[in-house]
Amino acid sequence: MATSLETDLIVIGAGPTGLFSAYYAGFRGLSVAIVDSLPELGGQITAMYPEKAILDVAGFPSVKGRDLVAGLVAQAETAEPTYLLDRTATGLEADQDQVTLHLDDGTVVTAGAVLITAGIGKFSPRPLPAAEGWLGRGLAFFVPDFAPYRDRDVVIVGGGDSAFDWALHLEPLARSVTLVHRRDAFRAHARTVEAVRASAVEIITKAEVTALIGGDTLEAVEITVDGAVEKRPAQAVVAALGFVADLGPMKEWGLELDKRHVVVDSAMHTNLPRVFAAGDITEYPGKVRLIAVGFGEAATAVNNAAVAIDPAAHVFPGHSSEGS
Repeated sequence: MATSLETDLIVIGAGPTGLFSAYYAGFRGLSVAIVDSLPELGGQITAMYPEKAILDVAGFPSVKGRDLVAGLVAQAETAEPTYLLDRTATGLEADQDQVTLHLDDGTVVTAGAVLITAGIGKFSPRPLPAAEGWLGRGLAFFVPDFAPYRDRDVVIVGGGDSAFDWALHLEPLARSVTLVHRRDAFRAHARTVEAVRASAVEIITKAEVTALIGGDTLEAVEITVDGAVEKRPAQAVVAALGFVADLGPMKEWGLELDKRHVVVDSAMHTNLPRVFAAGDITEYPGKVRLIAVGFGEAATAVNNAAVAIDPAAHVFPGHSSEGS
């Protein structure tokens, strides 16, 4: 049954930037609703790397992804947000008076402004051709929990940050960890590559996993190196080959886009009235895609949205540490 909702600010995306935006909306005295196509809060962190140690968030020398999300959720709760999870925003209408957002379950939300914090949009993992049909029988694309890999032979396919991060975290738990990459150069951060090289992880380059072997469960893999086939024991394969991102229906909303990013100005305003954006989804000269940057953009966007919602408001609200 279709429902309707009115709020001051709609935030599209429940990742770190979206959650901090909700807190800041409450700080500005705005009511807020958060929409996300995933069923859980935390965006990519919750879906892909909740156990990963994040090192570049101010004030935290090291914080696990799930702990960062838990803190952001607790902070956002001060705004008493309305969560509309497991729903996709399909249509947006924006004019000088209000914005209207349509969701795939028929819900219609009207607001004074919209803030898009959808990260890379909806994402799906790139497949490992040799592993078709093995999902759930030893193949995984993400590692949200390290415990199931304890005392197992694990093969990780890929050369990016996720592949090396997971190799580093699994190495103390697994019986063995082998990282297979088709090139001898890696996309991962050099510091992480050095840490993996110094560990017990075996790195095989110029190689591909060409077959998974087993019955109901995985028993081994075939790795082809320079035309020669090697067989290795494996009870788990992690295909860390990246993912395909898609803005989905947002591409049809009339937003100015630079490839798959939303173009904003210094106020985080898009080309549409009352529509703002923050976080990884945005593009402007000098853009740096870090969680820490998203937090600052969220505050900028919410403060400017507050003025769009109420022209009598001020962009700068004062500091949160100031007394009433």
